[in-house]
Amino acid sequence: MAAAAEGVPATRREEPARDDAAVETAEEAKEPAEADITELCRDMFSKMATYLTGELTATSEDYKLLENMNKLTSLKYLEMKDIAINISRNLKDLNQKYAGLQPYLDQINVIEEQVAALEQAAYKLDAYSKKLEAKYKKLEKR
Repeated sequence: MAAAAEGVPATRREEPARDDAAVETAEEAKEPAEADITELCRDMFSKMATYLTGELTATSEDYKLLENMNKLTSLKYLEMKDIAINISRNLKDLNQKYAGLQPYLDQINVIEEQVAALEQAAYKLDAYSKKLEAKYKKLEKR
């Protein structure tokens, strides 16, 4: 024991015994054998690599999903653009056709006004003819 305690001061070799219950004695931590540490390190690094690979794979899959969503969105917007162009073209065609029909529509409006005036004239003529008939009958009775 004297050979083992040569590097330790004398005060450390012989510690006084304490009766105090509040003081706990510490046990010396024993290091695991070198082979165990190596195996544990390998296991830890292997598991860490698996974990990181999973995290990176998940992130990569998320980016692939976003890329696919962006592509689909871009295609949808292109389709919507084509639809808007077609609608615009059709609207221009309809406006041109309406402009071509406008003289005929104006004629229809004029004819409608003339028919309304003719109808009013017919009502006046009918009323006048009824008055005339009433006068004729009155004169005939005399």
